[in-house]
Amino acid sequence: MANMSPIKNPMPEQDPNVRARNFEEVTLGYTEEMAIDEAKRCLNCKTMPCVAGCPVNVQIPRFIQLISDGKFADACAVIKETSSLPAVCGRVCTQETQCESKCTRGIKGEPVAIGRLERFVADWDMKHGNHQIEKPVSNGIKVAIIGAGPAGLTCAGDLAKLGYEVTVFEAFHKAGGVLVYGIPEFRLPKVIVQKEVENLEKLGVKIMTNMVIGKVLSIDELFQEYNFQAVFIGSGAGLPMFMGIEGEGLSGVYSANEFLTRINLMKAYRDDYDTPIRKGKSVAVVGGGNVAMDAARSAMRLGAEHVYIIYRRSEEELPARREEVHHAKEEGIEFMLLSNPVKIHGDENGNVNSIECIKMELGEPDASGRRRPIPVEGSNFQVPVDTVIMSLGTSPNPLLRSTTDGLEANNRGCLITNAGMATSKEGVYAGGDAVTGAATVILAMGAGKTAAQSIHEYLQSKFHA
Repeated sequence: MANMSPIKNPMPEQDPNVRARNFEEVTLGYTEEMAIDEAKRCLNCKTMPCVAGCPVNVQIPRFIQLISDGKFADACAVIKETSSLPAVCGRVCTQETQCESKCTRGIKGEPVAIGRLERFVADWDMKHGNHQIEKPVSNGIKVAIIGAGPAGLTCAGDLAKLGYEVTVFEAFHKAGGVLVYGIPEFRLPKVIVQKEVENLEKLGVKIMTNMVIGKVLSIDELFQEYNFQAVFIGSGAGLPMFMGIEGEGLSGVYSANEFLTRINLMKAYRDDYDTPIRKGKSVAVVGGGNVAMDAARSAMRLGAEHVYIIYRRSEEELPARREEVHHAKEEGIEFMLLSNPVKIHGDENGNVNSIECIKMELGEPDASGRRRPIPVEGSNFQVPVDTVIMSLGTSPNPLLRSTTDGLEANNRGCLITNAGMATSKEGVYAGGDAVTGAATVILAMGAGKTAAQSIHEYLQSKFHA
């Protein structure tokens, strides 16, 4: 029988007062009974509007119907037809602005909890499924992937399934990109990422870490000396932005990238790791996106007594996911909205001791469609803090562009590609944050998927013309 409840089955989660001091996963996942009940809310629309909202084209009504029937392994198999990272997507994909925003049930209530159901079947499969993965027969054609983040791993998986010999070159010592260095353990356990990477390796994908392409090897060398026939650049956008205000050079000022990398990839939150990090008692995080929420919630878990989100617009304009804002508030993060830093003050030893802000008011919409923040003259105020984390966005590292002839980029340093993700250099494709600037995991995955198909068509025409 269909479930006509207008609201989703709630997601079980840790108590806010408990989870705010640990790095264990906040959300606990659906039980089998909850998943089946939620799946029965799906109307199985013939037009499948939800699928149109999925960048990797998951056949959503099919896998949800299988959950409703209790066929969890079959449901996961449907997701894996088009998605290489289902357990990741079920946790960090922005379903509310993608598939769920198109759901017919959302017209008169809450949409079906597509993301929660995807997570459920992916987790069920990891625990109960048959993980024998048959390696495809090789076609002998080599493809190089630069960057083991969501775009690179998706592209690698799709090409491996087609029989290509895929090698992924990763600059860090672990594969996963932003999934391991950026997103905290309490949102995405790293064992999940590791298992997804291992599944790709079973397909035949070779992953080489500590390989900084542009330093260790150039793109031209990959073609000329190592016989790769195509290259995909999925190197992300890891170059942090700063405001350029006085005091950003003081001890205790971090970029969100550095702060989160030390915590997530270098395990600074664990006593058995000797990774230096400032565990501030009063922390200001400047910015309002998902990364800002991750940094603020991580600082709280490191022992901060006060953590402030400083954002120059109102809550309505916060770019972070609603769920992340909700969780941050539950955990005691304090939001200082319509405020903008103008100076970071330090003590005689060069350590941060306060941040000076000015109040803002909203004017007419700017190019982004959001109302432009305007400073209120004479409204300056100071907040005593010992740590400041700048979460203002990132841009692509210029290393690849500077070491590769023929790669065109725009004025933001993002690589220019056509609709098929081909760059201006023959045989070189790119996608994800390296092209768009900092965006979402699922959009990067969609770009990797598009690029894989374009690379396949290019190589087929090259070798079978």
